[in-house]
Amino acid sequence: MPDERLILQEYDRYISGLFASEDDALKSARAEMQREGMPEINVSASEGKVLHLLARIIGAKRILEIGTLGAYSTIWLARALPPDGKLITLEINPRYAEVARRNLQSAHLSPKVTVKVGPALESLSHLQTAGEAPFDLVFIDADKEGYPKYLQKALPLLREGGLVLADNALPDAVLDPKTDHGIKRFNAELSAHPDLISVLVPVLRSRGIDGLTISAKQKL
Repeated sequence: MPDERLILQEYDRYISGLFASEDDALKSARAEMQREGMPEINVSASEGKVLHLLARIIGAKRILEIGTLGAYSTIWLARALPPDGKLITLEINPRYAEVARRNLQSAHLSPKVTVKVGPALESLSHLQTAGEAPFDLVFIDADKEGYPKYLQKALPLLREGGLVLADNALPDAVLDPKTDHGIKRFNAELSAHPDLISVLVPVLRSRGIDGLTISAKQKL
């Protein structure tokens, strides 16, 4: 009987090789994160392509990302923007933010992307009080315990018909069902939220299966 994990890795290689091949900028971003000793928790190439495609489908011109790390997912998202598009990404770690800026510069995306450093909840509050224009898409990929609060803070910044995407939404909720943690609360809130139409979609990683939630903000 073939090892299930090896089968999933082959699925991921096949999908990524056919539909989500990495160019030099994406490969360089991963290599830079490894050299800096950053955790290898970025989205997979195949999930990055999903983020990119969803942003393209809705014609996103303004994207908000919560959790930058080394800007791997940022590159996928920013490449979906039109020439006059804008992406704001929030990162709490100053060193990670500097790595992200270098990777964005190498990908020639610096003019489109602003990296804001500080606690995400504070940055979200500043965006709201500053009268920031509505975003078309919000991607949440930060500390999992904070997901419910990030949703609460980010939703008023999202236009009607816009998307909220959130990474890492599956394993903890299923494999650790007795523990009350942020992901379980986040998924429960999404499923019951009156302003959102949501689904949780399994996605492939090199280490197995994870989950991406996709939520559309309903038009009133």
